[in-house]
Amino acid sequence: MVKSKLKLHGFNNLTKSLSFNIYDICYAETQEDQQAYVEYIDEQYDAQRLTQILTDVVEIIGANILNIARQDYEPQGASVTILISEQPVTPTDSQIEESPGPLPETILAHLDKSHITVHTYPEIHPVEGIATFRVDIDVSTCGVISPLKALNYLIHRFDSDIVTVDYRVRGFTRDVEGINSIQNYLSEDTRSAYQMTDVNVYQENLFHTKMLLKDFELESYLFGDATCNLSPEQRGEVEERLRHEMLEIFYARNMPS
Repeated sequence: MVKSKLKLHGFNNLTKSLSFNIYDICYAETQEDQQAYVEYIDEQYDAQRLTQILTDVVEIIGANILNIARQDYEPQGASVTILISEQPVTPTDSQIEESPGPLPETILAHLDKSHITVHTYPEIHPVEGIATFRVDIDVSTCGVISPLKALNYLIHRFDSDIVTVDYRVRGFTRDVEGINSIQNYLSEDTRSAYQMTDVNVYQENLFHTKMLLKDFELESYLFGDATCNLSPEQRGEVEERLRHEMLEIFYARNMPS
């Protein structure tokens, strides 16, 4: 039950919503290693850890936490929702302009009253041994600052092989200036590390960006001791499976084998 109300000052009829999915892909050879992977992910990104990550985001962007709801699930997965409100500060130019947001080591941004949510989905392919860890994150605000400022930090906070980003502005404003691309909110090292594709509908204020990590080193995608004993032929098959899975996620459709 809500016991008190917040007093609001001013009005902004724009709602800006950022939704993006992060995928981390790996391979586990045995059922034991596959189960160990799920347990590892559940431990690394349980509700408490995710709450800390989102709390860090709230501190970086200069907002107030109003309420936190979090939940771990059986057999795996977690969710966190944080309601936030704006701080009584005047946004700086760097917080409003179309430019990359802060990295995990940096500070300072601003977000208006709204919410941040995260949901995790670790799973294993029952036959192929491909392990996929998906994180869904939503950041929404009704203020002058864009939630895209949170994107740079969160991509660096997770191991991100594939990222899909959707950004939508709802409402009407007579300000003719808008964003040109989600990519403008990513740092140079991020843009150079990923193959990136934009699909934008400017007249509808819809922006979509897909990101696929360029570098592929098989050792970085192997989980568990059993993968150390793979033959050269098996390693080639595993690499082909991993690349195939990543392309299917990136293009959002079944790809020919």
